Amino acid sequence: MPTALRSAVAAVPAVAAPAGETLPVRARGALRLITCGSVDDGKSTLIGRLLHEAQGILDDQLATVTRDSRRFGTTGEDVDFALLLDGLEAEREQGITIDVAYRFFSTGRRAFVVADTPGHAQYTRNMATGASTSDLAVLLVDARKGLLEQTRRHAAIVSLLGIRHVVLAINKMDLVGWSQLRFAELVAGFRDFAAPLGFRVVTPIPLSARFGDNVVRPSANAPWFDGPTLLDHLETIPIADETEADLRFPVQWVSRPNADFRGAAGTVASGRIAVGDPLVVAASGRTTRVARIVTMDGDRDVASAGDAVTLTFTDEIDIGRGDVLVPPRARPTVTRRFAADLVWMTDEEIEAGHNYRLKIGTATVAATITRIADRLDLASLDRVPADRLALNAIGRVHVETAVPVAIDPYAENRSTGAFILIDRATHATAAAGLVAGPLGAARDVHVHAGAVQPSLRAFVKAQRPLAVWLTGLPGSGKSTIADLVERRLVALGHHTMLLDGDNVRQGLNVDLGFDAASRAENVRRVGEVAKLMTDAGLIVLVSLVSPFRADRDKVAALFGPDRFLEVFVDASPETCRLRDPKGLYAKADAGRIVNFTGRDQPYEPPLAPGLVLPTDEIAPEIAAERLVQAILDRVRPQPTSALDGAQL
Repeated sequence: MPTALRSAVAAVPAVAAPAGETLPVRARGALRLITCGSVDDGKSTLIGRLLHEAQGILDDQLATVTRDSRRFGTTGEDVDFALLLDGLEAEREQGITIDVAYRFFSTGRRAFVVADTPGHAQYTRNMATGASTSDLAVLLVDARKGLLEQTRRHAAIVSLLGIRHVVLAINKMDLVGWSQLRFAELVAGFRDFAAPLGFRVVTPIPLSARFGDNVVRPSANAPWFDGPTLLDHLETIPIADETEADLRFPVQWVSRPNADFRGAAGTVASGRIAVGDPLVVAASGRTTRVARIVTMDGDRDVASAGDAVTLTFTDEIDIGRGDVLVPPRARPTVTRRFAADLVWMTDEEIEAGHNYRLKIGTATVAATITRIADRLDLASLDRVPADRLALNAIGRVHVETAVPVAIDPYAENRSTGAFILIDRATHATAAAGLVAGPLGAARDVHVHAGAVQPSLRAFVKAQRPLAVWLTGLPGSGKSTIADLVERRLVALGHHTMLLDGDNVRQGLNVDLGFDAASRAENVRRVGEVAKLMTDAGLIVLVSLVSPFRADRDKVAALFGPDRFLEVFVDASPETCRLRDPKGLYAKADAGRIVNFTGRDQPYEPPLAPGLVLPTDEIAPEIAAERLVQAILDRVRPQPTSALDGAQL
């Protein structure tokens, strides 16, 4: 995808060429533009008129629109050019735009890809989709109504999405008598409002989309206007070249049609790449060089932004879907925590603590909104404090992902700077997000790929690494079982480490309390330590209450299903109270311990644990033996061929 949000909002339809014309695979040098604004400002009519005047409509299309104008049109006896864009039956019946309509046309000077987007507030997500693909925005304003809230919202979204060239199209000037005073008033009002938005060029044009004034030809109705027509401006405005940005190549999938070929397939999101160029896998830090650039039409020496290719490498490197290949000296930030601006797209308000699936490029990972910092006031463009975001709101949030992701600030690179949030229950797109930057000092910290890979460490230890996460209420028997299991595994010659919750709080996590936020951080730190230990080739046993399901899910995402086993040590609260091996329940009842799981705080049992040990019913020794067998089934040594090029 040429931009990250374009890829993330995966519902962007293919650009449709007019009948009888062939749309190139990728229109190099084409100007991508969006028309936006409030309801009934004339967006579809303007594009339809532009297509007609630029001879981008075939005779049969014009005949169809002329016929439909009598049934659905809103322009009396005149042809309703909006119907060229309003392709859905509901759109024609209601006279509104719902979906994003794309049209391709060209003149002798330039090719164009035009996105007509809806003006209604409930379809703001569609407008953001169209804007994410665009280099220029034509923002329409009804000369009678002036600047409306939706006009301001669209202007703010256009700015957030990095569009720096705006045409302020003051439409329906015929309905205000082509008043130069009204035109000047609206232009001044927009310039005052938009000053903080950072637009590079704002070009105001008075026009009448219905009658074609100043669309393609200068209008005799506005002798006081000496600026360009809309088409003149669109044909001459300079556009950015995506090949000038740093290389970003998100891996779509690993192609291995036979034993003799292995390559990384995907689309060059930005920049260019040539045979022999050095590359690094952003997340792992592994380096290599490009051996071949393979396409359906044969090998190439160079590929640029928008090209779909398969890359092969001079070295065997571990790579998969979601990885991003980049130049060694122009790397993105790889982090789990970053700030972003969200355009919220669902009726359900967002609050801190909500969990989603985050899709950025070709990677999809679990993510949590940890903080809502502010909300953009559309009237003043000030950022105001907020603790939630409602439908169509724009706000700054902090995001934490379960595993590190490669990001760039959106202002620097669209391809790795935009993402979407997906509702985990409905799979609907909840928000479009634009990366502001990493939190903390992560930006200039990059992964160092050591000479000894985890697969080699595991091979030397003759076992597969595994994190075994024992969770359950205090007193359920986690520590007892973990001790028995470790003794048995060591006796069998395995390399292990036990991380007990109480022991970890004596050192690494001595600074943490027992409120929900501190518990989440406790789990996060232990998970990171366990991950490092599995990279060392160890079998790591973690005995930790870890009461919240979302925290455990984040930890599980660090490892992947083959290296993580969640074990639910299941004992009833009554049984745990009777055991009370450390006297904690009694202290909690006496008020000497607060935020105690099972009393003051809830415990969320796993929904699909890898193993359940019902310690109400079985002795610790039996539970331990069941767990040992489950571990042994997973940690048998991997074959030498699985080392994938690891070297001593």
